[in-house]
Amino acid sequence: MDPSGADLTRIETIARDTIAALPAAFRTAAAQVLLRIEAWPSPQMLHDLDIDDPADLTGLYEGVPMTEKSVSFPAPFPDTVWLFAGPILTELDERNGVTLAELVAHVTVHEFAHHFGWSDHDISAIDRWWE
Repeated sequence: MDPSGADLTRIETIARDTIAALPAAFRTAAAQVLLRIEAWPSPQMLHDLDIDDPADLTGLYEGVPMTEKSVSFPAPFPDTVWLFAGPILTELDERNGVTLAELVAHVTVHEFAHHFGWSDHDISAIDRWWE
């Protein structure tokens, strides 16, 4: 599946609406993170994460979680949340009863949770999305 520019725009709109709906304290912290919407993850990202199938990576947080930040050790690059339209649309095709808005909101919140210092295990303990 090759996402169109309209797909990227729609996903970005949903993601930004999701961020805007976060509670104030989280919304303020999220404003410091760069949001990037791409069609597919880069080959280098897939290699670095040891992922063979690009459809397996719907989103990615790159940065230093807030719980690990220090003013004495500034990050060399801005924290970034990546959303990948191709994998999101592929997953959407595989899920029954899930809307694009629900899926994008889920991936967005999941990736920003990493920025707030939550691990995948922490997130899965309260988010039963995959069941």
